[in-house]
Amino acid sequence: MKLLTFDTTHHALWAEEIAVGGALGVQVVPAPADAKAKCDLALEVLPEDFDALIAALRASGVEYRVYGAS
Repeated sequence: MKLLTFDTTHHALWAEEIAVGGALGVQVVPAPADAKAKCDLALEVLPEDFDALIAALRASGVEYRVYGAS
């Protein structure tokens, strides 16, 4: 699973709405403490849906970070 973090709850829930609308596999989970996210929510994304979700989030203007990405 890949994990996305957000600075606002609004962005986290907006991202979930986009994913569900696109039939992409996600689950809202607590953000890891070491993610230093301003929002306590994160999205776990199925690896096979990750690229499609990232494209949809970018197209919609949703701000996110990929947890653990260098």
